[in-house]
Amino acid sequence: MKKFLLAYNPVSGDAMFKKKLDDIINQFQSRDCIIMPYRTKKESFDPFFANCVRNVNADGIIAAGGDGTLHKIINMTLKENLDVPVGIIPSGTSNDFASHLGIDAKFDEYINSIITGKTQYVDVGSIGDEYFINVISAGMMTGVAHEVDTRLKNTFGKLAYYFRGLGELPRFRGLDFTIEADGEIIKEKIFFVLVVNSPVVASFKNISMDAKINDGKLDMILLKQCNIPELMKIVADTVAGKTSFDNKNIIYKQASYFKFSCPDRVESDLDGELGPILPLEIHTISNKLKMFVL
Repeated sequence: MKKFLLAYNPVSGDAMFKKKLDDIINQFQSRDCIIMPYRTKKESFDPFFANCVRNVNADGIIAAGGDGTLHKIINMTLKENLDVPVGIIPSGTSNDFASHLGIDAKFDEYINSIITGKTQYVDVGSIGDEYFINVISAGMMTGVAHEVDTRLKNTFGKLAYYFRGLGELPRFRGLDFTIEADGEIIKEKIFFVLVVNSPVVASFKNISMDAKINDGKLDMILLKQCNIPELMKIVADTVAGKTSFDNKNIIYKQASYFKFSCPDRVESDLDGELGPILPLEIHTISNKLKMFVL
């Protein structure tokens, strides 16, 4: 009989996952599996988590929450060298990596995949001793995800991020960035930069059509300083799923190593969570994490 640790975030998304917990447990028990709920804590690292996984001899870990919850679970899994696959039950405000895997549309099928052990190794990015699964960003707009009130996120969902982002536009200014991408040096005045693992970021599904989660590379999308009409055109194209890397204000690179530096104090964001201050070095770790997939 298989056993799974269900690590859920009690305040993720609309904070209603607790009411779905019994149904999730029933779905696994009806398939002759044991599901053990584990309530995640606010702290980024919880040593009790690894002890639970080892002591119950779990066949897998299931992260129930959004991208931030997945980020936390993956970091604890990798830092503690837990050799078990990770699955996702998307229930957060933002569920980009789960969306890329197609979990929402085929949830019952995905549960069967977890139980039967259908897995795939995927790449992760690393900055020092911190891992990220989907995206790192830096520049203007980076702080939006951390500044939106939890109550607004629970009420308006992803719209809360977009409203907050629009409010930042009048304060946009260019930042002098130096970027290294596998040895190539780029110096530009930019608004912001993304480095992505999957093509889904901020619920936009085609940020980078060439991005793959198991190719040993990450995809950088850099937005140069430009005027507001040019910026709004790029935003409109992105919303429509038509991001064009031929645009003169966008630089696109695939690489396994990046380095960002800027004379200003610039924060980074890892999977929607507050990241380190620049400068920073980003490494791709190929096939680092085993995940349950459809």
